[in-house]
Amino acid sequence: MAAEDALTSRIIPVSAVSSSDREEMWNLYRRFYAGTDRGLFDRDLAQKDSLLLLNDSAGSIQGFSTIAIGTTDFEQRPIRYVFSGDTIIERAWWGTQALAFSWLRYAGEIKRERPDMPLFWFLIVKGHRTFRYLPAFAREFYPHWERVTPERIGALMNKLARERFGDAFDDVAGVIRYPASHGHLAEPFAEANEREAGREDVSFFLRRNSGYRNGDELVCLCELAEENLRPLARRLFVGAS
Repeated sequence: MAAEDALTSRIIPVSAVSSSDREEMWNLYRRFYAGTDRGLFDRDLAQKDSLLLLNDSAGSIQGFSTIAIGTTDFEQRPIRYVFSGDTIIERAWWGTQALAFSWLRYAGEIKRERPDMPLFWFLIVKGHRTFRYLPAFAREFYPHWERVTPERIGALMNKLARERFGDAFDDVAGVIRYPASHGHLAEPFAEANEREAGREDVSFFLRRNSGYRNGDELVCLCELAEENLRPLARRLFVGAS
């Protein structure tokens, strides 16, 4: 069940999602997240542009990721960014690479639309498993446990977080923090086991985002460029066979 071809991926505009798909997504989401409701889920989805869906052979949704594409001016030039929202895979399919591979291919398509414009991945992270995508995909990303965030990258992170989340962004801690949770991982999925907690990336995430149990989200950023991606991620990004 972990093979990539066991799941079929598709990317559709959020405006094209069917009511039945939306219902399946909500039922999957609420099994993994607490501190949320259907209205909050629907409002968040409406703020996204695209949807990556994973379907099994019976057509049932086994995972999804919401995506928004944005543009902002930075250092007197426009830059684009891919903003990743909720990302969930049914537990029986943990270990499959279908979502990661499809996401990288889609990010490559976005880059090819405007190859002259820098493209960044703007990610806010509620859980340690999602944070692990960053070192798996990229050579440089921030925040990082071994490097101080460069002033330029920190300024862009703050700008994007402030534009999308306003006063909910704590620029000192580098996290999105709401007075009441807008959705946090249910306890069985939030906690790292002993093996996971021993990893540098997981340990760092748990320290930097100590409020993850309450739904705090760590603001992260990396540039989506060939030279910054690891070999497999680069091949998928550039569309190589």
